[in-house]
Amino acid sequence: MTSTTPQDSRVANALSAESSSIRLQAALAVGSGADADYTELLIERCAIEPDFFVRDMLSWALTRLPSEIVLPRLHRELCSGGDQARSQALHTLSKIGDKSAWLWITREMLDDPDDGVARTAWRTAVALVPEDEKASLAEELVRQLGRGDRGVQRSLSRELINLGDMIEPILERAAQSLDPRVAAHARATELLRQDPESGFEAAISEARLMLTPGASSGKEPDAGMVGVESRVEPMGVQETMDC
Repeated sequence: MTSTTPQDSRVANALSAESSSIRLQAALAVGSGADADYTELLIERCAIEPDFFVRDMLSWALTRLPSEIVLPRLHRELCSGGDQARSQALHTLSKIGDKSAWLWITREMLDDPDDGVARTAWRTAVALVPEDEKASLAEELVRQLGRGDRGVQRSLSRELINLGDMIEPILERAAQSLDPRVAAHARATELLRQDPESGFEAAISEARLMLTPGASSGKEPDAGMVGVESRVEPMGVQETMDC
């Protein structure tokens, strides 16, 4: 890690200690001191820290520092960092909550092949999106319906629901997709929006039942429902970020 003084070296050593509890305490101490000189140390550690709780403390420490120093460095991380670096930079942006960073959330990030990066990008985009951009973001996010495992799908449903009631007609349209995974995920999200207490597992099971022709009579699903994709065309979200 970058270090220029004995104090920097001590902090760097603590942040890279073998014990996760020592690393956690080090991040807490740096955040409590709110010393902007440690910005680089914190961001560099975010890119490689294996422990979730320590990473979260590192992000908290960064939120304690002047945003005019931290934001440009996070921007750089979004442009050139690896998967964990970009995911953690996005997470930190969502915690800082500076709406100007909305311009840094690109379609490429929302579509990222790494599920961790994409999920964090969805959450950050929803946290930072201006009111007049919500519809465009919703149209972009529904393109991800049907993606990944249950955890990924649950995350996407949650963020779509967090956009508010304006998502209803967009989900309704997506539920007409010929791709059964997309249609089921869209219907499950709408069911969950209407009844948040039902849980995602119950919602996706009910949605699949609704989409299975002859389910009540025990007939096999129509082969025409399988493997055909129909997604909503994207709109509004910037294609690339100016790095």
